[in-house]
Amino acid sequence: MGNFLSGKVIAVTGAGRGIGRAVALACAEQGAKVVINDYGVALDGSAPSSEIADSVVKEIEAAGGVATAVADDVSTMAGGRRIVDTALAQYGRLDGVVCVAGILRERMLFNMTEEEWDPVVATHLKGTFTVFRAAAAVMRRQRSGTLVGFTSGSHQGSVSQANYSAAKGGVISLVRSAALGLHKYGVTANAVAPVAHTRMSAKVPMELKEIGEPADVAAFVVYLLSERAREVTGQVYTVAGPKIAVWAQPAELRAVYADASADGGGWTPEKVAEVVPEAVGIDPMPALARLRDPKSPA
Repeated sequence: MGNFLSGKVIAVTGAGRGIGRAVALACAEQGAKVVINDYGVALDGSAPSSEIADSVVKEIEAAGGVATAVADDVSTMAGGRRIVDTALAQYGRLDGVVCVAGILRERMLFNMTEEEWDPVVATHLKGTFTVFRAAAAVMRRQRSGTLVGFTSGSHQGSVSQANYSAAKGGVISLVRSAALGLHKYGVTANAVAPVAHTRMSAKVPMELKEIGEPADVAAFVVYLLSERAREVTGQVYTVAGPKIAVWAQPAELRAVYADASADGGGWTPEKVAEVVPEAVGIDPMPALARLRDPKSPA
């Protein structure tokens, strides 16, 4: 047993399989008491079962750790709150939450239905919000805590996963908002974009040239939850096997202003068409470049 998280209480959603399970096991191995949440659904979100969460608890207990299962739906406010309430009831505090839970329902944008859009956004984005919201209230009172959201490189865009891509982009903005809003209370918030062999990564509609295992991601998450990362907040990290990378913060690249002294002032379509292509231009889209040329290093 390690001691990176000794004395801490950590809740992990989607902890029944894949990366979530690896994170939960790593937290327990490093001394944390762990709340295991998994609704136990299939990849598309169907057929929930409590057995998945219970099995991970048994695995942790067999190794000498401490854990509690909560088989609840994070896409509901009540579900997110119960995860946090369970931590408080069982262990008296909550030091970190890691929101890994997610599902996929793939379809091209022009064919995607409401039934394929809503559950994916609800599980990934709202499911992160419900847990963050309940945990933030506790951590604000404690004046300490760590929020970890899970995003994806697909936040850049996806050919056949617009629902998933949109939700993962939303997670990044939610994490940055949490980092800003909770900083004065001693609470940090960060996002991890994992690239690892899981049942979900098997559905990615492109070749993943850099990919690792769930344990690689778990090690990084343990670091974020530890006291060693107390000053780390508002960041988005990729973990892909041996690679750890940080994403740039959003920033304007170039700007141009209308000539207010010109006749009429302000912008007209003609002025925009004349000035913008040269003065502002575009920012090349790496994902689009790879679609056009799979060998492109972009």
